[in-house]
Amino acid sequence: MLTTLFHGRDPSQIQDSTAWASTLRLPFLLAAALVVYLVYKRATGISIRLVPGPDAESFLLGNLPEIFQSQAGAPDFKYQQMYGDIVRFKGPFGEDRLLISDPKALAYIINGGYAFPKWPERREISRILMGRGLLWADGDIHRRQRKVMLPGFGAPESKGLVPIFQRVASQLTEQWNDILASSPDQSAVVNVSKWLSRATMDCLGEAAFDYQFGALANTNNDFMKSYMGLMNDTLGSPPKPAIFMQAVLPVWVLQLISKFSPAKNVVHARHTEVLANAITQQLVDSKMEAFRQGAGEKDILSLLVQANAASDQVNRLTEEEIFAEMRTLLLAGHETSAVSLCWVMLELAKNPEIQNKLRDEIRSIERSIQTRGGSHFTANDLDNMPYLAAVIKESMRFHPALHQNYRQTASNDVFPLSRPIRLTNGKLVNELPVPQGTKLIVSIAAYNRNTEVFGDDADVFNPDRWLRDSSNKKTPGLGVYSNLLTFAGGIRACIGWRFAVYEVFALTVEIINNFQLDVTPDIDRLRREACLVMIPTLEGEQHKGENLPLRVRHAPRD
Repeated sequence: MLTTLFHGRDPSQIQDSTAWASTLRLPFLLAAALVVYLVYKRATGISIRLVPGPDAESFLLGNLPEIFQSQAGAPDFKYQQMYGDIVRFKGPFGEDRLLISDPKALAYIINGGYAFPKWPERREISRILMGRGLLWADGDIHRRQRKVMLPGFGAPESKGLVPIFQRVASQLTEQWNDILASSPDQSAVVNVSKWLSRATMDCLGEAAFDYQFGALANTNNDFMKSYMGLMNDTLGSPPKPAIFMQAVLPVWVLQLISKFSPAKNVVHARHTEVLANAITQQLVDSKMEAFRQGAGEKDILSLLVQANAASDQVNRLTEEEIFAEMRTLLLAGHETSAVSLCWVMLELAKNPEIQNKLRDEIRSIERSIQTRGGSHFTANDLDNMPYLAAVIKESMRFHPALHQNYRQTASNDVFPLSRPIRLTNGKLVNELPVPQGTKLIVSIAAYNRNTEVFGDDADVFNPDRWLRDSSNKKTPGLGVYSNLLTFAGGIRACIGWRFAVYEVFALTVEIINNFQLDVTPDIDRLRREACLVMIPTLEGEQHKGENLPLRVRHAPRD
């Protein structure tokens, strides 16, 4: 996980060169053993080495630096264009791995569920950032946790949270109105990313915990500041030594490093864990007391406490697991919604005709609400806005918050293919044998731009594709939301996808109804930073964290 492990360490801290050599001996012995194992496996088993793919950058790291140091999706698109939807790439010491965007192969993997577990090192990332919750769990543990969590994330529960999302959106409008009121020309360049992150944290606090984080009102909130930049600080732009250690060291070594390392990014993660656990402890205690008195609320944590209490002892979550689920919501839940909204706002700013068309639909529904004597958009109103849905789907397709998932084969397997591939020996195959233990990258970014699924214009941002009957019906459905992989699929699908969709709907409606967004010259330096989620940063200023500078002004009204 630790993308900057030991990065920036001062060698003078090592008092004895002999001790330093001893410290390094174990990783290199482990690496040597790995080399022997990989050579043996390659010589004695089925192989994917004849699948087309890029040459390794080095024997030591393979293609991992390009994959993990590039902007999100850049290698995926490049490899897809050069080699197709099944790409062999190199891991450490010549290890063969696969990057996959073939729809049929992806359907096989996703529907295979626990037969394709996560990479151990990626699970360790989840554990350090969020604890042993849903994003860490696999197999029976994941099944048990998901069963207890599900009651809080059904369609009725998610629709019932829309008033909360609207209330927070109105607070965001008030903050931006204050900024514009102090500007001579009634416009201002705003780092939209920071504001949306605060707004989604407040949405999550109230909807998930019935708790007021006050992130919009108080920008000096210590808890919010600890989460702001956590992804970029811990996962952004990993140096090569960190990539190497993450790829070859056993998990128990990574666990020791995460526990004791003085590296800034690891300290940041540990500090955030302490703050999150302290708040979660208070909230769980209060929810349990309310439940015992028969006064449970409808927020997600209350529903979780109720569902957990109703489960038998075998299926019940431990206190550590409840804390981990809350930390998962706090980080993954708020950050994915925030970055999804960022890319929606960017595309609307870049495409004023789309922004105006969406605003017209919003105003039309607003008039119908006023006619019936209402004052707020309901969940049904949001559901009855086809162009809003088209814009959100297209943005989530074009800019998925998570651009990759990481799986591996639990046994020798044979992948079905949507289209035959020609191996480097000239043989054409309609299915691909894959050996046990092969590490796979499920490329969400590349699948979401697969021309076989989304048409020849898949590389173009075009919401109208979702208003056509045959936009994405050429292959079996994969994801839970309109055949997109943005929320993954199968038993590993994002449990809170409906929550996220209604949250993005409500905030988008409020912002576009009240404000006009325009791009700024800084957008020419915009990066899609790959740090678990795909956050916007500016070239040369990545160290400053997420940044999406847009010009904001009041939207005109007739």
